[in-house]
Amino acid sequence: MSTITTTSSVNSATSNAQSQLQQAAQSIISGSTGNSSMDVSSLVSALVNAKTAGQAASLNKKQTSDNTTLSAYGALSSALNALQAAVKNLADGSALQSFAATASGKGLDASAGVGAVAGGYSINVKQIASSQSLSSAAFDSSAKLGTGNLAISVGGKSMNVTIDDSNNTLAGIATAINKAANNPGVSATIVTGTGGAHLVLRSTTTGAANTINIVTSGVQNDAGLSSLGVTSTPGTNGAESTIVSSDTGKAWKQSDPAQDAEFTIGAITATSSSNAVTTAISGVTLNLSSASVGTTQTLTVASDTTAQNTTITNFANLYNTVVTTINSLSSYDKTSKSAGVLLGDSTLMTIKNALATIVGSGVGTGSSAVGLASIGISLKGDPADGTLVVDKIVLGTALTSNPGRVATLFNATNGIGAKLNTSITQFTRTGGIIDTRNAALTADLKSITAQQSTLANYATQLTNQYQNQFTALNTLMATMNNNSAYLTALFGGSKSAGALATNK
Repeated sequence: MSTITTTSSVNSATSNAQSQLQQAAQSIISGSTGNSSMDVSSLVSALVNAKTAGQAASLNKKQTSDNTTLSAYGALSSALNALQAAVKNLADGSALQSFAATASGKGLDASAGVGAVAGGYSINVKQIASSQSLSSAAFDSSAKLGTGNLAISVGGKSMNVTIDDSNNTLAGIATAINKAANNPGVSATIVTGTGGAHLVLRSTTTGAANTINIVTSGVQNDAGLSSLGVTSTPGTNGAESTIVSSDTGKAWKQSDPAQDAEFTIGAITATSSSNAVTTAISGVTLNLSSASVGTTQTLTVASDTTAQNTTITNFANLYNTVVTTINSLSSYDKTSKSAGVLLGDSTLMTIKNALATIVGSGVGTGSSAVGLASIGISLKGDPADGTLVVDKIVLGTALTSNPGRVATLFNATNGIGAKLNTSITQFTRTGGIIDTRNAALTADLKSITAQQSTLANYATQLTNQYQNQFTALNTLMATMNNNSAYLTALFGGSKSAGALATNK
């Protein structure tokens, strides 16, 4: 748990400074009595520290406190933002309008989105959409086929590929097609069989309209290049696309036709160039695969109570994260006497009370009021805790048996989600109460940094001043001690006679 910084660090710094000062004083006494020279470096450090330690410790304490408080507000903001993201779909009511689409058979994978309406549909898939695939006649893989131009078109888009001596093998033609910057949507590869190598072209897009056409022109030294021409015709009324080769002796073969998906929804016939059908049923996407062909399935579109249950439960869990964060930041442990960083903080209490009021009051007044408890969400046993407990069974029953009550509780006008969203925005927006508090803390940290810089400059000046003064004093005392020793040797002291006293 984060705790509030005490004054112990300041007291410790002051006590340490006093101890160093006492040691420095002893250094002066020792130097003055001739027992030893002064420790100028330690003396200067002690004096400077005595003048600056208290203020430095106080600034450091305030800096630590501000940074800790900023971090605390950062944790609170993160929890609030996560909660706001969780209630977004509850705030606008869209979460309770979610639907699920389920097919009774295989090969039909459906999903429901915006605009879907509950209902049942009988769907029969006659064919799925496919992309055209063509295989050329067999050639020697290393044979030079000639030079010229290939005009290749797919679904109304076209490109020209120049074939010259550098790329006029079957592999070179395939590479030129694949690397063309304006490729209209065709891929080329080489497949080698018992008869030789084949150029295989496939449209990259499904649908009857996306057929492949090739026109050859300007062919010289023809050794098969002119035979690569082909005309494809889209099929109609369910018929496959057909092809006509420019050279019947070396004809193309159609491996897969270009065709649309065809299906019926009830008595209505529908087609789609893609197997991801988005326009047949409002708000529903049908994903078709070959397993669905020839079967009649029932598609059911119904309210997605599972997703709604998850969304509401997620909201409760993230609300609990906010409450737990607030409780931690404002806690106090009597045993360790440690307090949360924001204990007693008015901003924190404003946020806590506002959120608790929204969650506890519900929606409506009097007998028409609807609260979270009515859908299985209640406060934890300990009132001081403030977190929510979700009974998923009761919530599930409410979603299936009484969706109107749930919709009222989370309506887009004055529902719990809408109120929480508005309240959190006010707290976290630029200029809101959290931003205002953070701005004040940031400004205070900037001021502290400036004061620390000023104090460091002052300490440097004092150090230089004291260094000069005590170096001079140390030199003077050393000279005096030398003179005293000389005079004692010459004239004698209290316990000895000097050289002059014994001079005969």
